Amino acid sequence: MQRSSIYTVHYRLKNKEGEVVDTSDGAEPLQFLLGAGNVIQGIEEAVRDRGIGDCLEVTIPPEMAYGEINPELIRKVPRSAFADVEDLRPGMKFQTNSGEEAQVVQVVAIDGNLVKVDANHPLAGFTLYFELEIINKRAATDDEMAAGRPLEP
Repeated sequence: MQRSSIYTVHYRLKNKEGEVVDTSDGAEPLQFLLGAGNVIQGIEEAVRDRGIGDCLEVTIPPEMAYGEINPELIRKVPRSAFADVEDLRPGMKFQTNSGEEAQVVQVVAIDGNLVKVDANHPLAGFTLYFELEIINKRAATDDEMAAGRPLEP
């Protein structure tokens, strides 16, 4: 296996209007093993072959981020599936354990005894606008390569 790099990156995610919607400012920077799928493909491609101190503005289309909206992940379920929830409202999120893996769904609408839920990632279908600053880059250790992720801060 070819040796990869661990990148440490500060980021600012903006919406199409230029407003910051997420940032690492004042928090821990993003750290990932390049090529391990720890972050979206668009960020990996942006930092590949870049070095410490590089600042980038990157526009990432949905197919290199969280994908397009999958209509199959939007469905209506009986209200009885939420029997333990007294004040069910749109915007609420729940983890389901049906199927092969756990999935987070968001309540989109309530129509009588039917609840419309969406299991798409909240950023699916969106073009993402990032400002990235590479604050560290180093060779991954053998243990990190085996684990597929950074093991040290």
